[in-house]
Amino acid sequence: LLDMVIEHVPAPKVSEGTPQMLITSLDFSAFTGRIAIGRLERGVLREGMPISLVKRDGTVMKSRIKELHTFEGLGRKKVQEVIAGDICAIIGIEGFEIGDTIADFENPEALQTISIDEPTMSMLFTINDSPFFGKEGKFVTSRHIRDRLTKELEKNLAMKLGETDSADKFMVFGRGVLHLSVLIETMRREGYELQIGQPQVIIKEIDGVKSEPIEELTIDLPEHLSGRAVEFVSIRKGEMISMEAKGERMIVIFKIPSRGIIGLRNLLLTATAGEAIMAHRYIGYEPYKGEIPGRNNGSLISMENGKAIPYSIDKLQDRGKFFVNPNDEIYEGQVIGENSRSDDMTVNVTKMKKQSNVRSSGNDEKARIIPPVIFSLEEALEYIQKDEYVEVTPKSLRVRKIYLSETDRKRYKF
Repeated sequence: LLDMVIEHVPAPKVSEGTPQMLITSLDFSAFTGRIAIGRLERGVLREGMPISLVKRDGTVMKSRIKELHTFEGLGRKKVQEVIAGDICAIIGIEGFEIGDTIADFENPEALQTISIDEPTMSMLFTINDSPFFGKEGKFVTSRHIRDRLTKELEKNLAMKLGETDSADKFMVFGRGVLHLSVLIETMRREGYELQIGQPQVIIKEIDGVKSEPIEELTIDLPEHLSGRAVEFVSIRKGEMISMEAKGERMIVIFKIPSRGIIGLRNLLLTATAGEAIMAHRYIGYEPYKGEIPGRNNGSLISMENGKAIPYSIDKLQDRGKFFVNPNDEIYEGQVIGENSRSDDMTVNVTKMKKQSNVRSSGNDEKARIIPPVIFSLEEALEYIQKDEYVEVTPKSLRVRKIYLSETDRKRYKF
């Protein structure tokens, strides 16, 4: 395969002249600071060489290259010189952004800049204040979370961080559920505990018109199931652009508000027995499309702290689907299942079977527990309502109500 690549893939097209490199990515190191990454379009760069940094607005800053690295395997290798066509990382330049040009010291020429898409979605990050606080994570305070999010801003340019009226809560803006869930999963693996609120789309006012982000949605699914896809997307204010048959499968393209994509993947996979393939990309802002119906089912909420008892789960299985295994530790206010009806229901699954002396034959049946629904991080974020949080720890993902006690939930009804 590699021989074929060398033989058939053309070498990079380069032109002779003074150095020109567009910064297309960046990295961050605690030792060296920000690192500029890009492909050298023209000329040669050497370690210690003076260069010009041409900003987006045309201003020129003089700087010097401290170190040059090229990419080898999964790592980087320090080199003395980089020639046109190579992708390299440059250490020692300050104050650059993606889209800036590294050019000749004497006669700087800028390359055509590239733009970074603005965030389209926000999520609330807050400290974990559940009864299980601090049991599984190393970094649990608001200072830890603030420092980690600030550090992420150095290399994650599509992300923005906003303040809230509380020192424990941070508004994080990003390019979608997947973009921010990658950050949350990384933090989780690093040992952080935190809670995440429901994803919210960023609504803007453009020329006095309330506008929202619109995406192009492509769904690839079996032909006989295409009707279900059209139905689901139409309910979520999507418009069909095209429908094309490819053998026994159908490729359907829609325009849909970003709000409508939240939770759609799970719905489609369930309806198509996992056969639907879904992809979407941001197009731009368009006038607000109106209200989109949310989740139809309410939650089953634990009323006690303790262990989930198989006997209690068995007796409540006709009420809905459960998210917890028998003998899992649970707490009051934790969402332990989905109600089969539209309203929330508080249930007690910590209740043991009464061990009385009276036994009637045939009544001592074995509990038949249906396996619980286990969410991935993205699924949990798409599932929650505005009065719920996803509790994220290095070992667990839990869904909970913002207000844990039933009295508080009635008092502060959303």
